[in-house]
This record gives sequence, structure tokens and C-alpha cells, in this order.
Amino acid sequence: MTSIHTNISAITALHTLRSITSELSETQHRVSSGLRVKTASDNSAYWSISTTMRSDNLALSAVTDALGLGAAKVDVAYTGMEAVIDILGDFKAKLVAAREPGVDKAKIQKELAELKNQVVSIATSASFNGQNWLSTDIPDIFDETLNRSSVVSSFVRDAGGNITVKSLEVALSETSLFNLNGGGLLQADPRDFKTVGGLRYPYATYSDGTQAMSTHPFNQRGSRPGYQTFAFSGAFTFGAADTISFDITVDADDPADVPPPHNPGVSKTVVIDRSTVDAALGTSDGVIADYKQYTAVIARAMQNGGASTNAFVTTFTTWDNDLKKYVDVPDVIGFNTSENSGLNGSSIQITNVSSTIGMPGLAATAISYGPRNSDMTLNFEPFTVYSDTVVSFNLAVENETPLHYSFDKDYVNGLLGITSGEISTSAEMALLLNSLINRSDVTITAAGPGTITVEPDPNLHKKAGSKSGIAFTGVNVSIEPIGTRNFRDIDVDQHPDMIDAYIGYMDIVTSKIVDSAATLGALQKRIEIQSNFTMKLMDTIDKGIGRLVDADMNEESVRLKALQTQEKLAIQALQIANATPKSILSLFQ
Repeated sequence: MTSIHTNISAITALHTLRSITSELSETQHRVSSGLRVKTASDNSAYWSISTTMRSDNLALSAVTDALGLGAAKVDVAYTGMEAVIDILGDFKAKLVAAREPGVDKAKIQKELAELKNQVVSIATSASFNGQNWLSTDIPDIFDETLNRSSVVSSFVRDAGGNITVKSLEVALSETSLFNLNGGGLLQADPRDFKTVGGLRYPYATYSDGTQAMSTHPFNQRGSRPGYQTFAFSGAFTFGAADTISFDITVDADDPADVPPPHNPGVSKTVVIDRSTVDAALGTSDGVIADYKQYTAVIARAMQNGGASTNAFVTTFTTWDNDLKKYVDVPDVIGFNTSENSGLNGSSIQITNVSSTIGMPGLAATAISYGPRNSDMTLNFEPFTVYSDTVVSFNLAVENETPLHYSFDKDYVNGLLGITSGEISTSAEMALLLNSLINRSDVTITAAGPGTITVEPDPNLHKKAGSKSGIAFTGVNVSIEPIGTRNFRDIDVDQHPDMIDAYIGYMDIVTSKIVDSAATLGALQKRIEIQSNFTMKLMDTIDKGIGRLVDADMNEESVRLKALQTQEKLAIQALQIANATPKSILSLFQ
């Protein structure tokens, strides 16, 4: 059908030309840009992914730069550490030389002083971009919230789109040689817990190498049982009808020491006759020649009368400084309670003494009470609980099983409402102990600026003598022993007797610094590996983005030629279609 109103052929040819032109334009765009996805309209999903990944690649590029900066910091610290290790080797050699008799120690000390100055100079100079890992200024170098330095290592986006920047952490407590507030590898450790507020006895000795604090891990009180003594007055002989008798009373309560009711103790009667003497000594003449024989006879008589269950008789020895051994104390005999009567008291008394052959030293006595030492006074000194440190101790009253307690900086801070971990007053220490021990039968009170009393309830703790007592034992600070020597204080001229200790100290600190250098070396390798990985990762991401959005130029060039040919044919078809009306017009001419 041919129409003068509608040129269907031309419309079809025009539509074809437009379609080809559009495809040709798109192909030319790909060829010129090299991208098949350049805008979100090309492919919104791929465009979004590629845009995000390009942004991440820029971040990774910044990570690479940061790794380079971190590597420079580590390299500077490692270089300084290596130089210090070399100097410490020379320093130790000088100390060894100072041991030789007749050596001028004053001159050697001058050389040591220069070496010390050089170590300080190296530590001070080992700085990069204002950061120094060998010479630091950290209020508490052992606090992990303060002593950290970091190197950016990676940029991570997880499946949920969350971004994380990872870092390599460095504890400056492991690298610092000198810290302004102490605690560097070549300085004394400032974390001196002293007596832990009075829980333990003061320290008095140091080990030779590190000069590390040595403490007594306890603070305890106790007592001994009540006892009586008498002097043997000379040899004597029992006749067939002779006797000596007496009563022995043990473990009565001391009315002046504990509240009522008061137990009067356990009494037994002891009788000595000739048969007892002969049985005890293996003789038949009734003769007691010396104090040791008399002791053996009394012991046999106490056994016969049932008194040996709760008391015993003994002789004594003393240390002889000239002979360097214990020697007997002649002619002295004693009575002690065995403290096994089941009673709280620890007393002993001799009464109702009677004899048919005189009194060979034995006589009635006043009661001797074994003291009740179940309370204690702590001599408080201020101290600070440092980070990552646990203080533990045991407490026992009388002969109970010790109970274990512990605290750390977080506990102290939470209890006192502070951040420093410092226990500065006896009242704060009493509060700490009460919060930990929390016993209704033990009262802990700050009695003054430097004293704390620990008092068990005498109504509940009545035991006396060696059954009584109170003890803080197993006092332990997790970071001890701590070094208390400073490298810069070494002086062989003023302290020639300390040279061996100095040499031991140098062995220890050199080992620590070698460990620190090894840590830095490992960090150098880690940064190198991470830097190489980051660059490879950036290249891989670029490849991944290319697979999503890059155009295949071979395919696009072929397509471009095809579309250009199609465009020419479409133009010719349109020309032919537009020529048809001319043919119709010719019919009317």
C-alpha cells in the first residue's frame, strides 16, 4: 500500500537509523572512555561497587604511606637500639677490667661516664617526626592505656559495609630506655609497693644482679604456751616411804584477756615415789643425781598420773657462739602446757606441792598465762597499685584455714572513686581491707595516720598461747621482684665492692634490650610484609574493578565498524524511502 499521508518505509528507516545511531553513540563512548560502565545509568550495581572500591583503594594508598612512616619510626628505634647494645658490650668489658687488682678505678669510671652519656645521647636522638620510642615521657609507662604507640597497617571493609582501620601496636614499656617518670629498661622500676600498706614486713635485702626488692611475704603475730621453770638444787635419794606430790593445772582462761565465762583449766595430781624413780632411771637405789634424771622421773610420774596428756616437762638448750652449736642449760627444768586439752586457755600452774624429803627446787607457782596474740597493728605506708598488677594475700585468725583475697587497680579505683590506684591514707587502706575481708568477727580500723588495727572479736576468738595468732601470709605482688638499680648510677670508683653486682646487672639489662631489639626487628618485618601485601591488594582491586566496568576494546572496535556500516546503510535506506513520494508525484504530472 502506498500512501501520500504516511511514508511507512521512511518511518521504518528513520527508526532503524535512530537505533543504530544510539548504539553507535554508546559504542563510541565506550571506545573513547575505555569503560563500559561509566555512570550509574550504565549499570547501577557495578557502578556502585566500582565507585566504592576505588574509594577503598585510595584509602589503601594512604595506608601504604602510613606504613612507610611507621617503618621509618621503627627503623630509627632499631638503629638506636643496636648502637646501645654495642655500647653496653663495651661498658661491661670496662666493668670486668675494673675487677682487676691495682687498676685505677677512677679512670675507668671516667670512661664509663662517657659511655653512659653516649647511651643517653643515642636514646634522646632516636626520634622521627617528633616520636621517640627510646626516650619517653609517660606518666605511668606500665599503663597499657598510656604506653601504646601504633602504626596504621590496614583498611578493612566487612560484608556489612563497616570500615575498620587496623594498627600494629607497640608497647613503649618494651622499648623505652629512659622514661621521665622512671621505668625505662635502664632505670629503676618505680612501682615500689613497699609493705603493701602494712600487710608484710619491710624489705631489707636486694639480689646481687637486678638489685630486685626482696620482701618477707607475711606479717604475723603469735605466742607461746604458758610455762614454769625451777632450778634443780642438787642430788637426793628417795627412801622406801618418801614421796613428792603436786598438782598441775593447765589451759585456764585469763580473766584479764577474754570476757567471761572463764574456764578454770584441767588439773592433775602428780606423785613421785621410789618405785617411780627406779622405773624411770632403771635403777634400784632411789637416787636422783642430776637435773636430767629428775626431769625423766617427773615425766614418768606425770605419765602415771595422766598429767602427761595435757602438759610436759623439759630441759633447755642455748646457742653457744664460740662452739657454734646448741649446748645444755644445766640445772633448769621447765613445765609447759601441751595445749591439747580442748580448752581455749594456755596457762600452767604448780600447786599443792608436798614432800617428805625436802624441796629439791620444785615449789608452788603463780599461774602463768600464755598470752592471746590474736590482734595486730599494721604500720601503714602509702602505695600505688599499678595497671596489670594483682596484689594477693591470705588471712588467718587462730589456727583456721587461711582465706585468700586479691585486688588490682580497677578494684581500688572503683572503691575509692579515683583513677590513680593510689592508697594514700590509713583510712583508705582500712576501707580496702574491710571491703575485701568483710568478716563480722574481725574489726579493721584506722587507728591513726600510720596505723591500722586488726582485732578479732574476743568473744569468738578466745584461744591463747600458740593456739592464738593472726597472720597475713602469702603476700604477693604479681610484678615483683622489681629492679631498683639505675644504669646511670653505676660507679666503680665510689662502690668498688659492687662491681660483681654491676656486671650481673649489665647481663640482665642487656638481655632485656636485646629482646626489645628483636621485637623491633620482628615489627620491621611485619611492616614490610604488610606494605607488600597492601600494594598487591591495590593492584588486585584495580583488576577487579576493571573486570566490572572496563570495556573490551577489541569487541568494541569491531562493533564500532559494524555500527558505522549499518548507519550508512540506514541512511541510504532512508534516502530511498524518501524518494518514493517523488515517484508518486510524477504520476500526476
